[in-house]
Amino acid sequence: MLTFYSYPNSRSLRVAWALEELGIEYQIHSLDLKSGEGRSPEYLAIHPDGKAPAIVDGELTLFESSAICRYLAAREGRLMPQTLAGQAQLDQWLSFLTTELEQPLWTLAKHTFALPEEQRFDAVKQTAQWEFQRALAALSRRFDGRGWLLGDEFTVADLFLAQTLGWAQKAGQPIPEVLEKWATETLARPACERARQREAHAASER
Repeated sequence: MLTFYSYPNSRSLRVAWALEELGIEYQIHSLDLKSGEGRSPEYLAIHPDGKAPAIVDGELTLFESSAICRYLAAREGRLMPQTLAGQAQLDQWLSFLTTELEQPLWTLAKHTFALPEEQRFDAVKQTAQWEFQRALAALSRRFDGRGWLLGDEFTVADLFLAQTLGWAQKAGQPIPEVLEKWATETLARPACERARQREAHAASER
């Protein structure tokens, strides 16, 4: 059975959500990163940076949420286009969402609470906010909040976009009302709620 290494309120939600959308049976291991479990030799053999998420599926070990979700979708033949051109567009959006849209939000978070206080700089936060709005404008040129990123079918790209926009809302970053509504509705999908509950329950059982 596939083993999923989780840490609530992180990128691991994407993997839990994809697993639930796909109906894949899995066991969940909630990492206690605050106690240093991520730096244990056993876990560093799975994820070399000691972070979440990661999966072990038979002899395959994977880290990085985009690689994991892309693999799960391909494994099941769902949540992704079936044509080569469509798969290239999926990879295009996953790359844009993680490197352009999400990254400024993570930079903002790092300089707000995640980094040691002496490593936080307000000027970096201002730059990150500008970068996020620039990436959001690029997104809006191609997606108006109607339907899905790749056409008529929900894919892992929509899952990534919804979580990223949800992070932006929590960070107080302005986003167009139509995208805010789209993100709220997408994050309300039953599979996403099951994923949240399962991650939270696993964490409470540590």
